[in-house]
Amino acid sequence: MSLSVSILGFLPSDDLGDRVTSSISSQRHQILSLCDNSADFLNAAQGQPNPDCLIVEQTAQLSELLNQLRQQTTLLPIVILSHAQTQALPNEESQPGEETGPASIAGAGQGQSSHAPHQHYHPGTVSLDIDALDQLDDAIDRAIKQFLKISPSDPLLNGEASVDSSPLGSGSFVVLQDQQRRLAEKLRERLDYLGVYYKRDARHFLRNLPQEEVTEILNNLQRQYKTIVLSYFSETESLNSAIDEFVNTAFFTDISVTKIVEIHMELMDEFSKQLKLEGRSEEMLVDYRLTLLDIVAHLCEMYRRSIPRES
Repeated sequence: MSLSVSILGFLPSDDLGDRVTSSISSQRHQILSLCDNSADFLNAAQGQPNPDCLIVEQTAQLSELLNQLRQQTTLLPIVILSHAQTQALPNEESQPGEETGPASIAGAGQGQSSHAPHQHYHPGTVSLDIDALDQLDDAIDRAIKQFLKISPSDPLLNGEASVDSSPLGSGSFVVLQDQQRRLAEKLRERLDYLGVYYKRDARHFLRNLPQEEVTEILNNLQRQYKTIVLSYFSETESLNSAIDEFVNTAFFTDISVTKIVEIHMELMDEFSKQLKLEGRSEEMLVDYRLTLLDIVAHLCEMYRRSIPRES
């Protein structure tokens, strides 16, 4: 996995792509593509390799563009480049000594106008004046930081704060969580930033989520676990990543080992019934205890590594 943050841009204005390219640190960020039309941009946002962050020029079509990203369930950190005559987004919680003028980086706050274009996408957007592109690297970092803090129950994310927002596609919570996990892992590997990767947010815990999201997560985990079991002894290349994805979801949503055992037993019961119908022995199911032990061992390692190191 590349440790550079990959960038996808929608920059229709002449020469803006060149200015952005010259402003970004090539050591920290890698530009995948800078598009000047929305169709190419939307396709690239869902393409491979996956972009880590979006840079979008604030134009008359911005609201529609962000709505289209929501409709295709593309949830990514985003920096909006605004023109000097365009009102900047309100600043997030200001730190002592930070500027709040038009050239400063601004995040999403709760006092936003209901017509703010970022509300059509998600609450972790960052705005930067085009005349302050020397701050673009910092804006990208802040956009990622804010994105990692987004709760799936946030009213802005769910379109409750703007009647113009399109509904998110199905599986949006899983998409958000997977993208947050992937970005946090990249930061951890690049910066050894354990504080980002292992600091769990209680708002994401299963017990604190709406029942609809709980059902969605558990159903997704059951599907993932079945895939892992079916490929466990075939040594497929995707097995390790599938196990990591399952364990990361369990870790960040605070799912108990007891629940994981329950998922395992329900699947084994399903297999047992199928084998009986086919007149085959159930002995092979005993071997899949190794799968359960492997999953639990990975989860224990996650908890072990989440304990702060002694100074």
